[in-house]
Amino acid sequence: MSGETDAKHKTIFLVEDNRADVRLIEEALKNSSVPHQVMSVRDGVNAIAFLRQEGEFVNAPRPDLILLDLNLPKKDGREVLAEIKADPQLKSIPVVVLTTSRNDEDIAHSYALHVNCYITKSRNLSQLFQIVKGIEEFWLSTVTLPSNQ
Repeated sequence: MSGETDAKHKTIFLVEDNRADVRLIEEALKNSSVPHQVMSVRDGVNAIAFLRQEGEFVNAPRPDLILLDLNLPKKDGREVLAEIKADPQLKSIPVVVLTTSRNDEDIAHSYALHVNCYITKSRNLSQLFQIVKGIEEFWLSTVTLPSNQ
């Protein structure tokens, strides 16, 4: 095991329009044992621009993990997910849908679009922190992620 790989900062790309949820997720990740940075945008149009390094996001890092809300302004999270998974340059980035929707149709549609996992956000603060810690432990500590290309 190389120390260089272990010490590499992970980039978590959070696509979330609710400022309070962004703050809570960042707070939940603050004491992470995995070195990381959280980058965030508040709508689907900027999410795609960030991922494709367009416009103001020309120097954006390639994320190691995407946390995607479904209900977004400008371009909805379902459309963002479809574009990510249809793009040969982006489709290998793991996408975790993290949303308040418990709708069976949203869940089925997300998996049909090849989401890596679907998690329903809790409105209970301690449960939300547990969920985010679980995401961090699994996706950033346990799973072997593809190298950034």
